[in-house]
Amino acid sequence: MAEDRNPRVGIPILLFTIILIGLYYNFTRAADPLAFTLFVLVIIGMMGFIYLLMSYSGEKESKLYGLKPLIDKIPAVKRPEGHVHFRTKMMWTLGILVFYFVMTNVMMYGLEQSIDIFSEFRAIMAGANGSLMHLGIGPIVTGSIIMQLFTGAKIIKLDLTNEEDKAIYQGTQKVVVLMMIVIEAVPQVYGYLVPHASFIDAIGDTPARLTIVVQLIVGSYLVFLMDEVVSKWGIGSGISMFIAAGVSEAIFTGTVNWMPTSASENIYPGSPSGTFPKTVLLVQKMSIGEIAGGGWEAIFIREPNPILALVGTIVIFLVVAYAESSRIELPLAHGRVRGARGRYPIRLIYASNIPVILMAALLANINMFSLLLWNHPSLSKIPLIGHKWWIGAFKPGETQPYMGGAWYLSRPNGVGDWLLPLMNWDRYGGFVTGHNYYQVLAHCLVYLGVMIIGSILFAKFWIETTNMGPEAVAKQIQSSGMQIPGFRRDPRVLRKVLDRYIPVVTIISGAFVGALAGLADMIGTVGQTSGTGVLLAVGIIIRLYEEIGKEQMMEMHPVLRGFFGGD
Repeated sequence: MAEDRNPRVGIPILLFTIILIGLYYNFTRAADPLAFTLFVLVIIGMMGFIYLLMSYSGEKESKLYGLKPLIDKIPAVKRPEGHVHFRTKMMWTLGILVFYFVMTNVMMYGLEQSIDIFSEFRAIMAGANGSLMHLGIGPIVTGSIIMQLFTGAKIIKLDLTNEEDKAIYQGTQKVVVLMMIVIEAVPQVYGYLVPHASFIDAIGDTPARLTIVVQLIVGSYLVFLMDEVVSKWGIGSGISMFIAAGVSEAIFTGTVNWMPTSASENIYPGSPSGTFPKTVLLVQKMSIGEIAGGGWEAIFIREPNPILALVGTIVIFLVVAYAESSRIELPLAHGRVRGARGRYPIRLIYASNIPVILMAALLANINMFSLLLWNHPSLSKIPLIGHKWWIGAFKPGETQPYMGGAWYLSRPNGVGDWLLPLMNWDRYGGFVTGHNYYQVLAHCLVYLGVMIIGSILFAKFWIETTNMGPEAVAKQIQSSGMQIPGFRRDPRVLRKVLDRYIPVVTIISGAFVGALAGLADMIGTVGQTSGTGVLLAVGIIIRLYEEIGKEQMMEMHPVLRGFFGGD
């Protein structure tokens, strides 16, 4: 590969690296040697990544082939050489699920205090605050977002139907994920993940913080490998399974938890936080007059886990279950075997729940970086963007913005954050202190609009990068020997027919899941899982059930593996 590179490209990259390091040193005065060292290492890694891209001068059109020496050295889960039996896939899937729950309960060594900057998105991030799963699936999904945006903007020029190009694309995504793990892990040891005082006394402040960073990186990389194990040796997607597991646990505890929390103490002394036990206790303790005079608000609408949130959760479940079963079915007939017929289903939710996962991860990253820019010891000093209220302002000790662009992109937490104030500002305006009527209205419209438009864009990008577009589906049907009755057996004819449905359904699919997730967030759900989290969990469980059925079918009828893309 040396002869395929232009080393002169490295000169301006080296100069730019030195300038960046000098500017960082000048603005921060290198108050913390660990912060400075980690910053230098991150910058060197990113500039090395850019050098490998820009210096490539080989015969391949895409510059991403310049990353091949790095991609080949990244540890990865080996793909099975032959068919993996259904029982083996189930064993790997269940084993990884158990390991996931173990990791969410293994707290980081030496950690004393942890501020969860992902608290509003914790269910979707599929992690646990302060544990080895602190970052959850955030870096993986963020890496996928970056790659999809570059692919959709035609910056990445790869033919994903070509095996070699597809391998380079997936390898590049791994590199980006590794970079995002470091970028998300390093800033959190300053003000958010604080080592224990005795741990600092034993080994020193810098080694203690470095230990936390290493645990974050190792935990996140294990999540990355676990996802690969499920994708290659199990059933479905590891990321999706982790989200469904975390949301299901939160819904269960939010419904039946009898332990009180600080929020439930404000309603009635010692009241449980779960919907059922809290409702039973309040009905028993309150008189008719207390319930009529305002106690009904504590039962039906006030956090934590009011009855309205439980009703919203059930409604989301039913709507998603119905939408998942809605589809357009194209009739198919085998070109050579008479009487062999089938149907190709084009679902209403054609792009699955992936657009919502990507949107939620994008908003989580916006919230995280706005918080870091507001109060991080080093990042808040960056000129033009550091500690600026219009990006996002946060109260001390809180991780949810109360003003700025980040606030308009944050999810409303139930009807108390928008519907009740908009209906009766005099009585409920205090629920949203610091904002007026029109700001609350704009917050709802901006959040819902961003969820819908963003989900549509990600749905289109996802279809393009996963071989679910009209051309790829036409080739898949053609290779299986099937055709649409009444049409010539030609991939171009098939594509024209599919062009009538897939692009339109993709847009409808993205808009539907985005609107449903946004509205569900605004209604609220039990367990603080967010409407997006419930939508994802229901869709994932339904898809996993179908995947298991498909695997069993292919096990009984091996001839179907070719049609479903199996080995």
